[in-house]
Amino acid sequence: MHIVLLGPFGLRPRGTMAVRALPMAHALAARGHSATLLMPPWQNPQDAGRRWKEGGVAVENIELPPRIPGLFHGQTALRLARRALALQPDAVHFFKPKAYSGLAHWLLARLPRRPRLVVDSDDWEGPGGWNEIGGYSPAQRRFFTWQERWGLTHADAVTVASRTLESLVWALGIPPGKVHYVPNGVLGTAGPELHSAARDPASGPPQPTILLYTRFFEFPLSRVVELLRQVRAAVPGARLLVVGRGLSGEEQELAQMAQADGLADSVEYAGWVEPETLPAHFARAALAIYPFDDTLVNRAKCAVKLLDLLAAGVPVVAEAVGQNREMIRHGETGWLVSPGDTDAFAAAVVELLYDAERRQQLGQRAACDVRERFAWERLVEEVEKAYSPPKVAPIPFL
Repeated sequence: MHIVLLGPFGLRPRGTMAVRALPMAHALAARGHSATLLMPPWQNPQDAGRRWKEGGVAVENIELPPRIPGLFHGQTALRLARRALALQPDAVHFFKPKAYSGLAHWLLARLPRRPRLVVDSDDWEGPGGWNEIGGYSPAQRRFFTWQERWGLTHADAVTVASRTLESLVWALGIPPGKVHYVPNGVLGTAGPELHSAARDPASGPPQPTILLYTRFFEFPLSRVVELLRQVRAAVPGARLLVVGRGLSGEEQELAQMAQADGLADSVEYAGWVEPETLPAHFARAALAIYPFDDTLVNRAKCAVKLLDLLAAGVPVVAEAVGQNREMIRHGETGWLVSPGDTDAFAAAVVELLYDAERRQQLGQRAACDVRERFAWERLVEEVEKAYSPPKVAPIPFL
């Protein structure tokens, strides 16, 4: 089959196309399909018109139209739809039922003869979801709410990244047979070498490093400061390494809060780092923390950062919310604590800091487990089902 995977933005700075659509396309290509990643690079216009091929996948950034108010959005969606049709695909897979991919879906759905149209949802966008934290205007929130509902209910099939999204899509009246659960995954079964802290059988180091790999919106910053304060009360040498950048400068706010609490010297900020440098940062950590409030946004997402940590063999303590409970087998491949219980969270971190053998076991089991259960080579089999019309049972001859 020839599949076009169409996104609402480019590969950067946002992650959906880079960490979900592209590895999915690689897995499809490995199974003999032809896959094209088609994107409007409006956030990085320097990529407009760029095309290349990697891992058997064609990657295309469309030429952007002139930024004329009132016309740019419609023309961008029209260019996406026309290019998708020109590629003559068997199916077009729209990533997110909103913005430019949602508009392109709306255009293609009106054609009398068209390819199979599949919509992917990896976040809840409407009320209670990204509408609440995305900084959108009231008009944009109303439009995205409509787009999400229309896009999901007018697709030939829907792929969802979490069990919560699966339930939300069912609640819209979409038959379960059209909904395909496809969590985020990892490519390849032989991941990178496990980081040294996970392998070290020695007892807790005198200055253990705790890793926070994050985008910051999943939790209140005050909880991280309180968690660090409690851990340092039991392990005075403990330090926090923060890798990631917030949506609105949250890392600066965290630095100010740590300063006010007398913890500034115990926190190091690496900021956003290139993916190829992540193993070096992971290697410095005795373990990672993954705070995660019990909100609809968090329940609906399938956290790629958590998957990265587990696949690399980093021992993780996480809050038991949404897909975290699917990715981590408590006590076997990681440690889960009740959401919002900072005392229990800190106690679990302290216990593991003093038990290097347990950390080693958790990290090694996590790396093997996620590369078995969440390998794209396996997950893509469900994606293929979304691209094929359901088989109709023959009517028995009477």
